[in-house]
Amino acid sequence: MARTRRAGGTAVLRTAQRGAAGGLLGVGALGLLLFALGREHVWQALGGGLVVAGASAVLGGALGFLFGVPRVRGGSGGEPQGSYAPNTNLEQVSDWLTKVLLGVGLTQLGSLGERLHQLGAALAPALGGEEGAAPFAAALVLHFLVLGFLTGWLVTRLALPQVLSDADQALDLFLAGQDRDRRGDKVGADDLRVRAMQHLGLLGGSVDRANEPRLPSSNATTGPESVMAEVRSTARRSALTADRVRELFADGSEDRRIQALALMQGDPALADLPSVLDAIEHPRSGFEQYHALLAARGLLYRLPAAQAQRLRDAVAGRLVAPDGIPYGSDRSWLAEKILSRLETTAPLPERAAPSPQAPLPQQTGPAAGPRPEPAGQQGDQPAEQPDRAAT
Repeated sequence: MARTRRAGGTAVLRTAQRGAAGGLLGVGALGLLLFALGREHVWQALGGGLVVAGASAVLGGALGFLFGVPRVRGGSGGEPQGSYAPNTNLEQVSDWLTKVLLGVGLTQLGSLGERLHQLGAALAPALGGEEGAAPFAAALVLHFLVLGFLTGWLVTRLALPQVLSDADQALDLFLAGQDRDRRGDKVGADDLRVRAMQHLGLLGGSVDRANEPRLPSSNATTGPESVMAEVRSTARRSALTADRVRELFADGSEDRRIQALALMQGDPALADLPSVLDAIEHPRSGFEQYHALLAARGLLYRLPAAQAQRLRDAVAGRLVAPDGIPYGSDRSWLAEKILSRLETTAPLPERAAPSPQAPLPQQTGPAAGPRPEPAGQQGDQPAEQPDRAAT
């Protein structure tokens, strides 16, 4: 209830902010349009006013960005290393200006009007140069300068820290994925790469946070991805067999199926292709299908030709199905990578059982003895002719 109320209050606040920003922008644009319509040279006044307003907004936005750029925390005082704190330069400048105004006094404010008049007189020719152009130009500059400053500062203050944090986390995940790739853990490397691209907003997710599977873990605060990585890392050290993992998957519950897929990812010797294909073609959730694709990724170099074709057909079928793998998601990235690997990887040949009627191969080498002559040719060969060179 409290979370719903907080979400509703945040939505109302965002709506109010957008309404205020749109109102300020609309007032400036409407005033410029009305001013231009009353001039003799309408298009000149309108074009010049747009240029002046745009330049003022850009200058104000640049100043707002400068004052809103966050600072990197040093990791002291219990704060995580690499997190971002709000920039306090604006507060410092505000404090300095307050002290200057109090120290110098209000008598110096008289020159402010003169400076604005000079600015308006300099910009008046751009607005047509007629009567009233100078004060309107000064007002136009002040309006859009303040609007640009507030917009740039708020956007930088609210959005940039999250963008920088996501970029740092994505870089850490990419580096960790490269390290796992060098150690031969292809499945873990691809999993980290997918998570890095999700932090950058390049891929969509596979699981609804309200319906996340509840996997067993020693730490109740860890997420499902961390639990999957933990189960995957213990697969090679466990005493489970491939039959036991197959039975775990056949249990039917989504949690057991995903746990079995994590074990298959950690140790391909425990993997069962029919179980993986079932999770790809008939998944209980997008999260299960994602980890089934990861398990299939670890089997690419172990499949014979017929099984590799079955996997290719299953993945390709889910990609083109209307209710299959959504385009642009983490599952589509894995599916396309699996298909590209299957195209470039030569599958293992099928092992055919030797037929009891098949003749034994002839031995070669010194131990093979004299090779028998074909029937009908024994004793028919002419005697060896003497070397003509010797005669």
